[in-house]
Order: sequence, then C-alpha cells, then structure tokens
Amino acid sequence: MPMYQPSSRREVDSQVLDLETAVKDGVLGGGGGVIATGFGSEKLDLKLMIEELEPMDVPMVFICPISLEPMHDPVTLCTGQTYERSNILKWFSLGHCTCPTTMQELWDDSMTPNKTLQQLIHSWFSQKYLAMKKRSEDVQGRVKEILENLKKIKGQARVQALKELRQVVQVHGTAKKTVVENGGVGLISSLLGPFTTHAVGCEVIGVLVNLNLDLNSMSDLLQPAKISLMVDILNEGSIETKINCTRLIGMLIEGTDFASQNVASLSLLVGLLRLVKDKKHPNGVVAGLNLLKTICSHEPVRNSFVNVGAVPQLVELIPGLNSECLELVLHILELLSSTPEGRLALKDCPSTIPNVVKLLMKASENCTQLALSILWSICKFAPEECASLAVDAGLAAKLLLVIQSGCNPVLKQRSAELLKLCSLNYTTTIFISKCKLTRTIQ
Repeated sequence: MPMYQPSSRREVDSQVLDLETAVKDGVLGGGGGVIATGFGSEKLDLKLMIEELEPMDVPMVFICPISLEPMHDPVTLCTGQTYERSNILKWFSLGHCTCPTTMQELWDDSMTPNKTLQQLIHSWFSQKYLAMKKRSEDVQGRVKEILENLKKIKGQARVQALKELRQVVQVHGTAKKTVVENGGVGLISSLLGPFTTHAVGCEVIGVLVNLNLDLNSMSDLLQPAKISLMVDILNEGSIETKINCTRLIGMLIEGTDFASQNVASLSLLVGLLRLVKDKKHPNGVVAGLNLLKTICSHEPVRNSFVNVGAVPQLVELIPGLNSECLELVLHILELLSSTPEGRLALKDCPSTIPNVVKLLMKASENCTQLALSILWSICKFAPEECASLAVDAGLAAKLLLVIQSGCNPVLKQRSAELLKLCSLNYTTTIFISKCKLTRTIQ
C-alpha cells in the first residue's frame, strides 16, 4: 500500500450520517434528525459560542477522538470514524496511514465532510448559546432592578434584596459585571455604616467578596470604621459569614501597604484564631491561615499576635493539618520566630519541638525548610535547654536524613549547622548514644 501524502488526499463531496449514538443520547430530540435553531437566518460563529459557553457535558458524538474537543469541521474516514479535519490532517502529516481510534490501515485515502453532523453540532451549541444569552439578559435586568430598589428600601426588604443579589452574583459572571458597571459597588459599600444591622452587614459582605473591586472601592472599604464593622461581623456571624469576612479583608489588604494598626486589631486576630481551630470547616481554616500569613508578614503585628496566645494554639494544630494548611502554619510560626517574644513563646510551648521535629523529611521540602528555620531560631535562642530537648525528640537522626537526601544545598548546610549546635553540650560518645547512631553513621 502506498504511503499517504496529505497534499494528495481526496475529499468526497457527500454527506455521512452515522448518528445512532446521537439519537440514543437525545441529541436529535426525537425530531426525525432536524433541530430547530431558533435564530432564523443569523449564522452564529461556532468557535465563539464554544468559547463563551460555560463548561458543560457535550454529547460524545460531537467530540473529536484526537483532541477531545468539540468538532468544528468533522470529516469521516473509510473506517466510519469521524474526526476534526485539522486534527486528522496533522495525524497524517506525521506519516500515519491508520485510523487513530481503531488503528486499522486505511484502504481508501478519502475524507468525507460530515455535513449533517456539522449542522447538528452547530444547532446544539446554538440552542445552548441562545438560552445562555437569554438567561444572561434576564439576570442583568434583575440585577439592575435590585440595585434601584436598594436605593429606596430599608429593613427586612433590604436584607432580602441583598440576599437575592448575593445568590445571583455567586452563580452568574454577568451579574458581577452588571453590578460593577452600574455603580453597584459604591452603593453596596455605602450600606456599611455605624447603624448597619448584623443581617444587612452579613449580606453586604457576601456580595462584595464575589466582586472584582477597584482600588478606589478597596480604599473606601479599608476605612477603620468599616474594617471594625467587618471584624465584629466575623466574630458574631455564621461560619459562611466568617469565611466571607476573612476573604474580603484578605482581598482588601493583599498587595497593599495597609495601615496594620487599623486592620490587625486584637479582635480580628482572636476571631481568626477561633476560625482556624474549627476543623469541621476546612474552607474556614484555609481562609483564616491565609489571612493570618498576610497580616503577620507586617512586622509590627507579630508581637500583638504572640500576646494573644497564638503560638501554642497554632503549634497544637500541627498534627491534624493537611499539607496546604501545614505549610501556612509553619510559615506563620517562622515569621513569629523572627521576634524575641515569638522565640520565647515557641520555646515555652512544650509541643513545639516534638511537633516540628516530626515534620522534617515527612511533608514537602518547603515544610522541611520552614521547620528547620523554626528549630534553628529556638535552639539558637536557648541552646542549653532546647538542644537537649530536640535531640531527645529525634532531631539528630532527622538532620542526618536531610544531609544525606537529594534536597537543596541550603537545607543541607542549615541541617549541618543545627546538628553541630545540638552536639555542643555533649561529649562525642554521649551524643552518639543519645542519637542512637550506628558507628557507620558516626
């Protein structure tokens, strides 16, 4: 059989319809193979429709077996298998003369445009696209109506309107855009004031956290009075409200040179500690730790966080955390260890050394690096007391594992320095016996 040349491939001007699967899946809607498009003579662009539609389950008969994407220009081979034209041409250009799905050798080099399937694909996506556009128009109209009503209504009616708006913006991207484009951010933000009720505040925050806020809006929301209200709502609200408040405050201060004394109040720090200790709600733990990490990146806040008893509470969380939360906690503790008060709190917590030593070479390399940094800080801070505790907790054997592993040289160097620090209070023989090392390792 001669080798196939893509440039000489013949194309048959006919239609192929092998759509038993499509009928079974209801693609044809039982309408005898015809789908009414509902858009008259207007021809919608298929590529544009696919890009704008949200991800959905597409009938398998519309999917190209090569790219696993919907077909725009389906062609059928002599084996009865249908592919997107550009994908099958690329397959042939690589020198293949087989059907990609069945791996049968092709006895005919023709490609037949599957016009019927192409029409079905276009009709199916057109219906979905037009329905989406209709829903979008309905959503936009309703959002504008709610925004107008919020200017006039008060009390429970305002709460209900905000609740509906929150539910809409959570689901529809067009709703978020409509709120922003129609001045909704400023209107909704203005509802946060000294006389705002808890119910209204919860719904306002639930709306704002779902929007793309510009710099002016964020600057307005960072006013001390509004931040104070958010913190009060965080401490008193439901778990959903607590998470929304945490995420909104995180959005407001991320990447900005915020006034830490205005944002990082003791009330906020205490509220976040309560949130991260609630293991029944993992989303709240992640949100709380992320915000604490951002706040603690500002040095003036660290002593305040230590003073509210954060260190022992975070250390006790370590054993039950997943890898994402574990890394966040270690990052926070490392930041706190940069201050004398933080090092003292870490030293005085009886669980610090045992819990942190166990993490070496157990989680990610990043966790190992953070754990080493914490251990170095407290062992350097109180070598006589902490070094012996660390050795008794099995630190030496862990450090040798790090040194012998394939991790980065910085970790190995820090491990060697910490091992040397821990050995200073012992004779060689006693240190080896304490570490339970064999002569080979010695």
